[in-house]
Amino acid sequence: MVKQTKGTGSLMLLLAAIIWGSAFVAQSMGMDHIGPFTFQAVRSLMGAVALLPVIFLFDKQRKSKPENDKEAHFQTKDLLLGGVLCGLVLFVAINLQQFGLLYTTPGKAGFLTAMYILIVPIYGLFLGNKPPASLWVSVLIAAIGLYLLSVTEEFTISPGDILLILCAFAFAGQIMLIDHFVEKANGIKLCSLQFFVCGLLSLAAMFLFEQPTIASIKSAIGPLLYAGVLSSGVAYTLQILAQKTTPPALASLLMSLESVFAVLAGIIVLGQVPSVRELLGCALMFVAILVAQRAEPQK
Repeated sequence: MVKQTKGTGSLMLLLAAIIWGSAFVAQSMGMDHIGPFTFQAVRSLMGAVALLPVIFLFDKQRKSKPENDKEAHFQTKDLLLGGVLCGLVLFVAINLQQFGLLYTTPGKAGFLTAMYILIVPIYGLFLGNKPPASLWVSVLIAAIGLYLLSVTEEFTISPGDILLILCAFAFAGQIMLIDHFVEKANGIKLCSLQFFVCGLLSLAAMFLFEQPTIASIKSAIGPLLYAGVLSSGVAYTLQILAQKTTPPALASLLMSLESVFAVLAGIIVLGQVPSVRELLGCALMFVAILVAQRAEPQK
């Protein structure tokens, strides 16, 4: 696999943020027909299956050029451990998010989920990482921007807000796990395995707590395909590949742009009109990204 540069990694994470942001609308629309666990079970398994042809092609290419095989030292146990741990944390994160969407709008859900940009550097401190001052400045700017993006209603702690804040802590853990295992396992295989694990756990919860039907799942097929193939299969793969060259704190900041695109998707698909406050929040987020691009992590 060709090594990515830092700039390429940043572009990958930006594209992932666009897909994830618009997926908030798809997730919200999907629950007009099916329950949260059903939605996440189907979309996760779709994402895992969508990656199988990609894994086959990359393996075929790698075997044809054994002299450039940089993955020969990878251990199966690292792939299995990483896939299971990432899948377990992802199961918690995306289902908390899905249930949170029952109580709030996609735009506000995007804001609350993106609080992981504040949590990842704090996690990193416990691991001995020392983010430079410029990165903390960018995180502060982004936090203000994200607050302004919390739609137009007054910020209050509702049950849905609590679920989404917990979701942000879980996503921060998933980012840190990916950063740990991405150098020990094939990134695409890791992504596919984490979605198989997440999908199977969601499937078990679906049969325990919901009563899905084939007809209801067919009714939600559009949002499921978008969330499964693009959001799960494509965007999470971009995340894993990009984090090979992008520090976790910067990666989380780039991915937090999904909140901006969640608002934009709400405008285009749901007809939500942005306020001056929301537009200012978008502008501050982009300023934060520019500041973060110059930040280099310290060990």
